[in-house]
Amino acid sequence: MRRSDIESKYKWKLEDIIPSDEAWEKEFAALKDKCGELCAYDGKLTDRDRVLACLKLQDEVSLCAERLYVFSAMRRDENVGDADSQARCDRAESALVKMSEMTAFITPQLTALDEDTLRGFAEDPDFSDYDYLIRTLIRTKKHTLSEKEERLLAMTGSFSSTAQDAFRMLDNADIRFEPYVKSDGSEVKLTHGIYGAEMQSPVREDRKKAFETMHGAFKANVNTLAALYSGNVKKNIFYSRARGYQGCLDRATSGEDVPQSVYRKLVGCVEGGLPALSEYLEYRRRKLGVEELHMYDLHVPLVGGAELSLEYEDACKLVEEALAPLGEEYGELLRKAFAEGWIDVCENEGKRSGAYSWGAYGTHPYVLLNYQKTTSDVFTIAHELGHAMHSHYSNLNQPYAKAGYTIFVAEVASTVNETLMLRHLLGKCTDKAQRAYLLSYMLDMFRTTVFRQTQFAQFELEAHERAEKDEPLTAQTLSDLYYDLNRKYYSGENVVCDDLIRYEWSRIPHFYTAFYVYKYATGLISAVCIADRILNEGEKAVADYKKFLSAGGSMPPVEILKLAGVDLTDDAPFEKAMKMFSDFLAELKKSDE
Repeated sequence: MRRSDIESKYKWKLEDIIPSDEAWEKEFAALKDKCGELCAYDGKLTDRDRVLACLKLQDEVSLCAERLYVFSAMRRDENVGDADSQARCDRAESALVKMSEMTAFITPQLTALDEDTLRGFAEDPDFSDYDYLIRTLIRTKKHTLSEKEERLLAMTGSFSSTAQDAFRMLDNADIRFEPYVKSDGSEVKLTHGIYGAEMQSPVREDRKKAFETMHGAFKANVNTLAALYSGNVKKNIFYSRARGYQGCLDRATSGEDVPQSVYRKLVGCVEGGLPALSEYLEYRRRKLGVEELHMYDLHVPLVGGAELSLEYEDACKLVEEALAPLGEEYGELLRKAFAEGWIDVCENEGKRSGAYSWGAYGTHPYVLLNYQKTTSDVFTIAHELGHAMHSHYSNLNQPYAKAGYTIFVAEVASTVNETLMLRHLLGKCTDKAQRAYLLSYMLDMFRTTVFRQTQFAQFELEAHERAEKDEPLTAQTLSDLYYDLNRKYYSGENVVCDDLIRYEWSRIPHFYTAFYVYKYATGLISAVCIADRILNEGEKAVADYKKFLSAGGSMPPVEILKLAGVDLTDDAPFEKAMKMFSDFLAELKKSDE
């Protein structure tokens, strides 16, 4: 479908950010002058008035650059093949990079101020927009090096991502998968996308061939991949030691102001829930009718033929119904999003695939969809609007400097919406097959997000801790470590951890961004606890949740979650999530009776 053939009510209104391409060019031209004004503060951040003026001007410049980039990137995503849109986006991206370079002096020069001066700024009402920023500078001051040392560390940036870049090239371009013949006689040339589809095939032999082909290819390259991953871990150790952190985990969690204890508590509490996972695996084995459950049996749907097939307008109504527990104000915002150009709905020629929520401070958020009449796409509407409402409330209630929230909490609001959606559908569902489908959907989301990502987190932690003790990370040691963890998580009398699964670690891109994946697990755990509280406690829980949505990045993320009633420094939310998993499994088993 051509974009010109789509009704305007299904397109987003980017003119709410910048009125036109001509207006964009004027703002772009003005950005250079604003950057020049900001550079005039270099070397002069020594007194209160200049620091405050510099921070305010930095906000003005950053917001201008953000608006330019967001507008141009979203215009490009309407048709990625449009040369003019791509060129405008490239110019905006280059301006962002240049602006970052030109303003790099601000943080080091502020950090160089003595602690009493910084503390005075943080307590000054005129600095209220920047109090958390300044407290963060105080907190990280001991990890900031001299100007010369900082310059040297900055120079390593040009090659510090070499291991990750090499992995991406191997993973996306150079690795070769041997073609194989499926049970229906067709030949498959495997890709990562096709692999995901094949692992959901109802034909077990086809799943097995895909599994063996994928992991066999990574096994053939495992020595190179081990050297790359080991190099990435050594890079992390270098930066951690150079800045005086206790270790790599300390540096990673400190970067988002999250206690290390949250990471370790996740691993410990999820390990405590492994008996429930084993019970689920045994149920999956029996449901599939196999004598042994193999690693290639984990992703195939247990229930078929229960898809929601809704027109977009009907899907929107369903989302609005499901999110009604969040109150009338939230519902009115949803209706505005559906009616006032927040959402780009339809797939068209050249449009970017997938879905996302984005926007610029000072305007409403936007959502990109490529809507199809599937259950997944209905849930995607709820998910992306969760992101959009999080941004809306944060932008509405926080100044620009404190509106942006960290990755640690970024998936909470979207998953709260998905959970409320699922619970709503379960509450109104009378069809036995569809109810079983929804329950299995939730269980699989738990397994892949909580259990699997925590297994990944434990692998990362143990690999880094071994390297920090100068133990070598080789293809053998890494594969043995991963295989032992896999056997711990996927245990049971009738569960087989196929030998090739020991090489799965080598194909996980997220491992090159250390200590990232655990946030998926903590995000889901937080979300299901919040959604459960909203459904059980009503208005008080909704009011607390809106405090969370409105907090942006104004305080440490763990403290922000506490506003919604989730304390990740305590065992309670983890134990509650494990119990919910068990309860969903019990209900699914009961549906078979």
